[in-house]
Amino acid sequence: MIKVKDVYKSFGQKHVLKGVSLEIKKGESMVIIGGSGSGKSVLLKHIIGLLKPDRGEVLIDGTDITRLGERQLYAVRRRFGMLFQGAALFDSLTVWENVAFALLRQKAVSEKEARQIASEKLKMVGLKGIEDLMPSELSGGMKKRVGLARAIAHNPEIILYDEPTTGLDPIMADAINELIISLQKRLNVTSVTITHDMTSAYKIADRIAMLYDGRIIEVGTPEEIRNTENPIVRQFVTGSATGPIKIEGVTA
Repeated sequence: MIKVKDVYKSFGQKHVLKGVSLEIKKGESMVIIGGSGSGKSVLLKHIIGLLKPDRGEVLIDGTDITRLGERQLYAVRRRFGMLFQGAALFDSLTVWENVAFALLRQKAVSEKEARQIASEKLKMVGLKGIEDLMPSELSGGMKKRVGLARAIAHNPEIILYDEPTTGLDPIMADAINELIISLQKRLNVTSVTITHDMTSAYKIADRIAMLYDGRIIEVGTPEEIRNTENPIVRQFVTGSATGPIKIEGVTA
């Protein structure tokens, strides 16, 4: 469903992606791991068409979206839902208005229908009866789930997750993982998650890809990644300060 082919991206003198290639199958849950600043979010923005590569292709169902005009690209983006790292809720809108934001803005349905859809999606993520609350009244975990309800409001084919468990305690993080797995099966969507949380990665992934030094250096099942012999991947997944990945200002 998604094919990234030899993608390069630089910002000034900083070379972030240096020939990234990755294939994601329809209905698959792909997790992309890598250290902070490794380019995971930049890769995600290429997949949804928010960034264009300096070189390379990004194909969605065989269509190279890097060559599309803005109107055509907008149509492709409507196939995506996205859960942002900080949930990215609008403070001035109620919960249901946040969930139905795109539907209301596009005038795809009436306000009554939009509220009904929001209520249904909130129920799917375990939040019932909070439609009229404000984001300031929600816990961090509830905000993530509202963000997830918004991501699925328009029944997307592909859901992108940007660090879905960041900032959550272990119990709430696991609840989010369970929700991701449940929605994957229930909605039959293709999921792409970027994270450095290996507990989450092992639980939700069909396959895991490691991004390092601007390239995908290994792709495998959770079990294959857990037992990898690649010293770079092994250091990352075990969280060791000792190994080929050097930490600036730290000697080990």
